[in-house]
Amino acid sequence: MVVSNHSVVTEFILLGFPVAPHLQILLFATFVIAYLVVLAENVIIILVVWTNYNLHSSMYFFLSNFSFLEIWYVTVTLPRTMLSFVSVTKKISFMGCMTQLYFFLSLGNTECLLLAVMAYDRYVAICKPFHYSTIMRHTVCVYFTVGSWFTGFLISGCKVFFISQLTYCGPNIINHFFCDVSPLLNLACTDMEQAALMDFVAALFTLLLPLSIVILSYTYIIFTVFHISPVQGCQKAFSTCASHLIVVIIFYATSIFIYVRPKTLPVHDTNKIVSAFYAVVVPLFNPIIYCLRNQEIKDALRKSLFRKRASLQI
Repeated sequence: MVVSNHSVVTEFILLGFPVAPHLQILLFATFVIAYLVVLAENVIIILVVWTNYNLHSSMYFFLSNFSFLEIWYVTVTLPRTMLSFVSVTKKISFMGCMTQLYFFLSLGNTECLLLAVMAYDRYVAICKPFHYSTIMRHTVCVYFTVGSWFTGFLISGCKVFFISQLTYCGPNIINHFFCDVSPLLNLACTDMEQAALMDFVAALFTLLLPLSIVILSYTYIIFTVFHISPVQGCQKAFSTCASHLIVVIIFYATSIFIYVRPKTLPVHDTNKIVSAFYAVVVPLFNPIIYCLRNQEIKDALRKSLFRKRASLQI
């Protein structure tokens, strides 16, 4: 990731949420609780998956990777946001801003690709059950996962490179609580057409292409499920997909609202609220959605709690 040495602005000011002091403390406490809960939820999912042999399948391999990603996804933005609530200075260096932008976009892109991979996994499990173990063997799952991470970080590197080459002459106030694409492009004082085009093309690739895979996968799944005669089979098929589909709808709806739009639009408080939704609220509820809708995860959690309680009694 290369940063231009010709930038006039050497630091930015993250405006964040300019509210009354007592509300700043309330927001600080809310963000701290949300951050700790997200960490705890995803660590629990990872431990449950890796300590229960019956969950050693491709579906839960991807889920544990997704939980690992969510931990870092919130860590990129929330700690600095929480600090801004109790700190007088809200400054962030140019390099720090570009670094935060790079990792935030990289993890977001990787999440898009992982959601598409998880949809394809469900498609194979339901539409090609007799070939599932052959198609989705562990080596293939590893390739899919590594490919998602590598592609997500590579595309973000290209986007941030173009954004970092723009000249920022001032003002240097970012109307956001973290460094994001649209607020930065609005501060550039040079031609941003190339950077905006690169960002838009990358957004199409990392958002709409995986979304197309998800839509196709679930279209085939729905047709297949309707041909399953036993009602119990239909219910089981839908139950294994419902949690993933809910997460996909929420994530893609908020992401497309923010990223697949003209970048010269001014950044309003609505954007910050939507950003807070997909950067904080969505990661907070993702593990809950997966656990409440997944009987195998709930059974594994009960067994783990039972084993721990039995060991404490001994």
